Amino acid sequence: MRDPYQVLGVSRTASEAEIKKAFRTLAKNNHPDRNADNPAALERFKEANGAYELLSDPVTRARFDRGEIGPDGQPASPFGGGGFRGASDPFRGGGARGGTRSDGASNSGGFDFAAGADDLFADIFGGRSPFGNGGGSGSFRTQPRGPDVAYRLTVPFTDAAALKPQRVTLRSGRAIEIKLPAGIESGRQVRLAGQGEPGPAGPGDALVTLDIDRHRVLERDGDDIRLDLPVTLDEAVLGAKIRMPTAEGPVTLTIPAGTSSGKVLRLKGRGFTRLDGTRGDQLVTVMINLPADDPDLKEFVGKWVD
Repeated sequence: MRDPYQVLGVSRTASEAEIKKAFRTLAKNNHPDRNADNPAALERFKEANGAYELLSDPVTRARFDRGEIGPDGQPASPFGGGGFRGASDPFRGGGARGGTRSDGASNSGGFDFAAGADDLFADIFGGRSPFGNGGGSGSFRTQPRGPDVAYRLTVPFTDAAALKPQRVTLRSGRAIEIKLPAGIESGRQVRLAGQGEPGPAGPGDALVTLDIDRHRVLERDGDDIRLDLPVTLDEAVLGAKIRMPTAEGPVTLTIPAGTSSGKVLRLKGRGFTRLDGTRGDQLVTVMINLPADDPDLKEFVGKWVD
């Protein structure tokens, strides 16, 4: 085991408060609940817990500083191999691996990294320690949470653009309202903490995968929304006001006189919400819709060309 001061990143003259602060930081960053698929973080977590267990007790810290015990809490020995564990070891209370610590907690079965840190973990992680009941072999122990439960939720196109809250019904029959995240994409996952299956260390989470539904006429283009808007020839030539759909309901769009087919008009802030909270635009492409085989139109165009 490494020197506990190095593990926590503190000096040998660090105060009790400094030691506690350093441990809290390491524990939060490497806690198993946040690093379920990261074995390296789990090892750092175990190491930090062992270092804090030794240095948080004034008696064991003093013994370590004097060289009487090693980083694992075992008596130091000039012969190596873990040293003697006989009756002369006051920390072990006279047994091979037994006795009590200075605070009265049992150490039967080995140096119990979990026992002294439970109160601190309760403070950091809302009352749920990642350890078992104390005692045991001295190795790291964690109680499993319940399984996570996966859900899929189809979100209407316009609701996704405007980030309107959605409701999802859990297996239990309970309906929960969820907030859609900025920058929403199909496949984005929302985690509902504590809404999974029960377990010894508390319930797992509900993982809701979002799918954005298609719209009848609106189409997403990055953070923007596109719409092809058909207009008649007279509306394009003379100008007009036309009702058209947006993600937040119909609006009236002014078509300037003399608008050509293919011209793009921009409605600011009518697109999807970006990660920074700003919104894209709605881009409206004007499409002139001509009547088929209209004799009057053909006569007019013929005279106009001449």
